[in-house]
Amino acid sequence: MGLSIVRLDLSGFENLPSHTRRCVYWEVDPATVEQSLATPMFADAASTTTAIFESEFDKEAWVSGLLLEWGTCAQLAIDSTMQSVVGTAFYAPPARVPRASHFPTSPVSHDAVLLTSITAEAGFKEAAPILLDAVVSDLMQRGVRAIEAFGIIGADDGIAELIAELCTSCMMDADFLKDSGFDLVAPHPRFPRFRLELDEGLGWKSAVEGALEKLVVEAAMELTSREQKDDALPVG
Repeated sequence: MGLSIVRLDLSGFENLPSHTRRCVYWEVDPATVEQSLATPMFADAASTTTAIFESEFDKEAWVSGLLLEWGTCAQLAIDSTMQSVVGTAFYAPPARVPRASHFPTSPVSHDAVLLTSITAEAGFKEAAPILLDAVVSDLMQRGVRAIEAFGIIGADDGIAELIAELCTSCMMDADFLKDSGFDLVAPHPRFPRFRLELDEGLGWKSAVEGALEKLVVEAAMELTSREQKDDALPVG
């Protein structure tokens, strides 16, 4: 399995995974979502789906605007076998991310770029730290001082009242950020904010490599466990 990393441009937008291409959880003002929830169309959607965050038109417009006015805002992981996008990382100045100001640990520091999400398709967890490496390299070349990100704790605990307010698929687990060398700068039981300094040598790189090694080991253990179960099945 080989992965290559490329920068997102408009020609590659249509190749994004379906949810990533449509979800505007970060890119649309939450007030707009609240207005949508008040309409009959979404009367039952708030507690059952993330459809209220979906607008491919708005997502493409957001990406297009950033590419024209700021530059690269996403990195893509491409599987060499299938030639498909299996992971994405999105980042932008916090002022261009309407959702950013609505977290209890806001605001993002003025000298930082906000890393909104790193996602990987099933079976490609190892893409996450590789994508982070690409984001860091890009922003260091552009003279950015730091990256900040909102983590989530307990994303899968099923707290019903939070489902309508979150797209957990587009948030990063707090443990991933900690394992990748980010420092906790704004504690919170649910939405801590983290920061990665980009002017402290190569310390970030060893942390990212450590996170990747951890994921590779976990994947190998999972594969071994499956093989042992298959061997234990009776024949005939």
